[in-house]
Amino acid sequence: MDQEQLIRQIMAEVMKDLGKQEVTFAKQAPTGSGNANGNRITREQYPLAEKHPEMVKTASGRTLNDLTYAKVRDGELDASEFRITQETLELQAQVAEDVGRAPLARNLRRAAELVPVPDERLLEIYDALRPYRSTKQELVVIADELESEYDASISAGFIREAAEVYEARGRLRQD
Repeated sequence: MDQEQLIRQIMAEVMKDLGKQEVTFAKQAPTGSGNANGNRITREQYPLAEKHPEMVKTASGRTLNDLTYAKVRDGELDASEFRITQETLELQAQVAEDVGRAPLARNLRRAAELVPVPDERLLEIYDALRPYRSTKQELVVIADELESEYDASISAGFIREAAEVYEARGRLRQD
């Protein structure tokens, strides 16, 4: 299979998977934030790719209709255009809440706050969180960085909690 066929197959599978769930605008909702219009997304509007593709945008503001194989082939688009945005993850979180999946909604919001963190840094943080890899102070510094540089307070809280648990269980690196 050549590259063009592979990309087309992957794109077809992704688009097919987007249609397996079900989302609607509710006037107001008690939790989470709304979209740019102040409305919340519900299951009746899902899948967004089919029912409201204009709501799903890349970091540069392109819509789903702008993401074509021809534009990839012609060099008009690069991989960064296919990364999920914080806004799209928030819309997904709203759908999860609407169908009663609060833990999934929380996970999607945690993922959203990590979108701005560079991939290389995320891998370093992941490695630092492995048992015996970091001191408590190193983990606290990572948490402070996430909070101050990326406004990732939920993830920072998890890392601080991990530091406490690792300390209690003797899983910190000893210098």
